[in-house]
Amino acid sequence: MPLFRFSVLAKRGRGLWKVQVDGGGALEKVSSRAVGNRRLFSAFAVFENYREVVFLLWFCRGVTSERNMASSKPLTRFWEWGKNIICVGRNYAEHAKEMKSTLPTEPLFFLKPSTAYVREGNPIVRPYYCNKLHHEVELGVVIGKRAQAVPQDVAMDHVAGYALCLDMTARDTQEECKKKGLPWTLAKGFNTSCPVSDFVPKEKVPDPHQLKVWLKVNGELRQEGDTSSMIFSIPHIISYISRIITLEEGDIILTGTPKGVSAVQENDEIEAGIQGILSMRFQVASQKHRP
Repeated sequence: MPLFRFSVLAKRGRGLWKVQVDGGGALEKVSSRAVGNRRLFSAFAVFENYREVVFLLWFCRGVTSERNMASSKPLTRFWEWGKNIICVGRNYAEHAKEMKSTLPTEPLFFLKPSTAYVREGNPIVRPYYCNKLHHEVELGVVIGKRAQAVPQDVAMDHVAGYALCLDMTARDTQEECKKKGLPWTLAKGFNTSCPVSDFVPKEKVPDPHQLKVWLKVNGELRQEGDTSSMIFSIPHIISYISRIITLEEGDIILTGTPKGVSAVQENDEIEAGIQGILSMRFQVASQKHRP
């Protein structure tokens, strides 16, 4: 039997692939002696003579398509490789009221760059142009499977787990941007503007709409709210966003903040948590000068 090189064309079902073989011949059943070399879009196999074959590869073995490469990255460290941080605004009525904003009729969202992530043990840094840095504690929903225009009734199938996040906001900068009709990137997307907790697997949270999130500054309780008070549910949010932006594995959606947002100063200590699940601590530092 001659040795042929083949390349993956498409995935069909769980581990079922259509491959193009460089040799000639008719469509036949593939030999069970085929041997993959585990390289992207390329492998070797022992065949008799055929041009196209359908070959069953064991799940997570053999050739892997580029689209599925992300599955080899650990969701427990999604902040190291996830692409998008999508933030939902005004999803708690009391917060909208304290910000003197109208209640939305559909989800409002904006983006932070992935460089906004900061982990416990590193400081939250107030940017040099900000004089009023606000905290916003939020439940984050980590996407585990690509979602594009998904209906609400299957939206939760695309969730891998959860994390606690802070949407740190340069409030004075945001107010100025609003007055000028400018985007909020300076106010929301600066480095360290998204402190993030450890990953919580979906199985450990029976109902994400029955959680209590809280935040303290220097031991004083500033924010406390129940996720049951969200205006838009998590399935609604995922379905809505996925019709506009394709959600990918490792992306996170921040689902909004309850009332109580307020300013923090240099050297303040922020502690935040999901009751009964986890907590995290961060110190506030200041960028003294423009880089």
